[in-house]
Amino acid sequence: MLLSVFLKSPLIFRSANAVRLIRFELLAVACCLLVTSFAVFGQAPTGPQAKSQEVSEIDGIPVLVKHLPEWESVRDHVVFTQNVSGLRNVLGERPVLDLIDFSGGTEAVTAAYPVGKLLIIEYTNPQASADADLKFAQQLIANPQEPAVIYRRIGNYNAFVFDASDSSAANALLDQIKYQKVVQWLGEDPYLLQRLERYFVTTTRDIFISTVIWIVMGIGLSIVSGIIAGCVFFRFRENKRATRTAYSDAGGLTRLNLDDLSE
Repeated sequence: MLLSVFLKSPLIFRSANAVRLIRFELLAVACCLLVTSFAVFGQAPTGPQAKSQEVSEIDGIPVLVKHLPEWESVRDHVVFTQNVSGLRNVLGERPVLDLIDFSGGTEAVTAAYPVGKLLIIEYTNPQASADADLKFAQQLIANPQEPAVIYRRIGNYNAFVFDASDSSAANALLDQIKYQKVVQWLGEDPYLLQRLERYFVTTTRDIFISTVIWIVMGIGLSIVSGIIAGCVFFRFRENKRATRTAYSDAGGLTRLNLDDLSE
């Protein structure tokens, strides 16, 4: 209202053309302010940056990134993510990526090395890592046509080397990954019974296999020893018989010469 009065005041503006000019300038200024506001505040919101559950206290870098082999040399193109789409953007469409479950705090980091593209997936507990390991192994067996994929489970890490140019070099790269975390239960271990059952089954299996092996080895050794002893005894008797005109296997017993066969 004050602006309208100001523009229509006869003391300042005597001409209708001048009023229109001022109004046009003010409208232009308002449009510029509106465009600037959209440019600053109306940008499409970007997705939240992935935040690791465990970061270094020194530089704030996720610990998983520092577990990459020679991570400082590849830090410029390291990708840390907590979703499958982030991996697809870097690694492309790969069937094994569909098996990764990022719920519950699962994290992944990938970087390119001369031997191939390394991917490390960290699960929050050994059970989840073991379940994923079974799925990954089945997927790789079912799809042998997938080119040059080297896979290994290291602690709670499930590590891949995609597009590996040399399997020996890829395995050497995986050897450099060290899982340095230890999980300790403050109270009673809820998986103690499962571990005891697994230990009992494994021990029983090993004892059974070793017992069968020893029995088979004993039988085989007895047969071989008997054959060797029989051959030696037979040859000894043959040599002894060849040196005599009349020979009896009665040993040193005295025999009456009733049939005129003895000398």
